[in-house]
Amino acid sequence: MSSASASKPRHRGTSRRARKAAWLPAGAALLLGLSGCGLAPSTSAVPEVRPATIAAIDGAGDREVTVTSKNFTEQIILGKMAVLTAKAAGFDVTDMTNVPGSVPSRNMLVDGDAQIGWEYTGTAWLTYMGHEQALPDAEQQWQAVKDEDAANGLDWGRPSAVNNTYAFAVNQETARKYGLKTMDDIRTKVPVQDRQFCVESEFNSRQDGMNPFLQAYGIPRGSADGVPEANVSVMDTGSIYAATGSGDCTFGEVFTTDGRIPALDLVVLQDTRRFFPQYNASPVFNAQLVRDYPQLPERFQEVAERLSDDTMRSLNYQVDVEGKDPGDVAEQWMVDQDLIKEG
Repeated sequence: MSSASASKPRHRGTSRRARKAAWLPAGAALLLGLSGCGLAPSTSAVPEVRPATIAAIDGAGDREVTVTSKNFTEQIILGKMAVLTAKAAGFDVTDMTNVPGSVPSRNMLVDGDAQIGWEYTGTAWLTYMGHEQALPDAEQQWQAVKDEDAANGLDWGRPSAVNNTYAFAVNQETARKYGLKTMDDIRTKVPVQDRQFCVESEFNSRQDGMNPFLQAYGIPRGSADGVPEANVSVMDTGSIYAATGSGDCTFGEVFTTDGRIPALDLVVLQDTRRFFPQYNASPVFNAQLVRDYPQLPERFQEVAERLSDDTMRSLNYQVDVEGKDPGDVAEQWMVDQDLIKEG
């Protein structure tokens, strides 16, 4: 699935105004109840959609399910996709996406207050499960998370290719000048004096951050043949993207699915030594729900197998740069992919 096809606006049937209204908040009582628990998700009415590639599941209409997500752009988009997938499969869906914070959204799944969400393998393994080291292989990391989370009553569906992890990016001019494609190219193609990095303060001090990264790629910080201390600048996230785009900084720390990457036409360097943890986005289900409806993970796999880093960047771009509504973006992409039909 290319990012180009992800960005084609094509609405059919119901007017855009009517479709957008379906995502507006509904059910103040439900919102008030969760607010008392410290949560403030934006409950939304669920648009009417019809099955396409995502087929209805027999008996699903008798089951109520709640979908949750965290409250940043990518998670809200994935959450809306989950809402629409469950709806097309025939379930009676409550939209409780946009929950502030990772842990509250996670707790909704563990406690059974929500039955479906999307989560990242690295987040589960390192944050929720408390492991100190990630597994470098994406499939092994997903399997390890799936196996361990079974004890929490959760069942992980097959992962997507979306890997929202750390990376370094350069602008097009820098990529052409040095012939850069991978992070190993920094050592072999870029002179020491030109190895200028811009990073966030947290990344600068993380155990899986700047210094270990430079060590792993054979360009230690402060060494004569590595990266001079003066060549590392600590900035806020927005400034990093701006400086990388303008060329004021050669290498900028980025998140691989950020919508600002296509907005600035940046080139993300491949992590050839697999230093950074895998953060593959995967659907997560209440295990009892899957036992009752074993076809459910297959419906979500139809979505997962169409997602990639490029696709997610394009979808995030439409929200963060073009100002579109996450629900509209998710729905239009799923319609364009023939996963669902508008109701």
